[in-house]
Amino acid sequence: MQAAKSLAKSLAKSLELRLDAALLDEESFAAMAFALDAQGVAQETDVDTADVVNIAWFDAGQSPADEEAMRIRILAGLTFQNIDTAAAAITLLGDDWASSWMEQWHGKAVGEKLWVRPSFRDPAPEGRIDIVLDPGMAFGTGQHATTCLCLAAIERYCAAHPPASLLDMGAGSGLLAIAAARLGAQGVVAIDNDPIAVQACDENARINHVALESLLGDTPPQTQFELVVANILAGPLISLAVPLAAATGRHLILSGLLVSQIEPIVAAYTAAGLTLLRHDAEGDWASVELVRG
Repeated sequence: MQAAKSLAKSLAKSLELRLDAALLDEESFAAMAFALDAQGVAQETDVDTADVVNIAWFDAGQSPADEEAMRIRILAGLTFQNIDTAAAAITLLGDDWASSWMEQWHGKAVGEKLWVRPSFRDPAPEGRIDIVLDPGMAFGTGQHATTCLCLAAIERYCAAHPPASLLDMGAGSGLLAIAAARLGAQGVVAIDNDPIAVQACDENARINHVALESLLGDTPPQTQFELVVANILAGPLISLAVPLAAATGRHLILSGLLVSQIEPIVAAYTAAGLTLLRHDAEGDWASVELVRG
């Protein structure tokens, strides 16, 4: 409960930015928001229309001048992304907004065994592995389809043979690495090019009582891991095809790509020496699994 109180306190006197996800994808929106010192990001899906909205929260400061300065920064960030500022809604939230914000975050069952939840929700149901991850400064809370696809693939692999070593490339919050460790993976290494993500990964590993090595970097180590996972966008996945394939000792799980991008991803990694095992989809999003040999 203390974590929930601290989270609510940190989000007091905030501006909320809402933007149609069709105008900017989730990862690009998060990158923009955190570059503007956002306190957190989320996505909201209308259950009736399936419309998706990106949401971010920003410190509104202590005075009207602080609030106006933050509004100007947000609008400048949208303009830099070539987004019509008229398409965005920026709202100063009321005193009860923190509790309303927390209401949209719930525990979620993933695969056969995992349960991902923020600290202010009840622990996992009996028989599921409880993973605690609060929304924050690093991408990855278990809500997005690509994250769920990766988690399900990791669970399948660990059920048959927990890996002796694992690399999570572009780890963000560290969710994939933490889940793998909870499922029995050893020698877990998480890499991200954002210092905030590295710090978040370390903290989330501590909260979930798992051991992993969290490193700052933008390329895989020049060593092999039995299992490699990377949940990043298709462009970077293609750029990293050669070093990621080289780092894969046995099995590679990729996501962050659209169904329409499966073919170029597979082409890049088969050219780098791997063999396609399977691909899966959830809505428009996809995951690809490849193996060595």
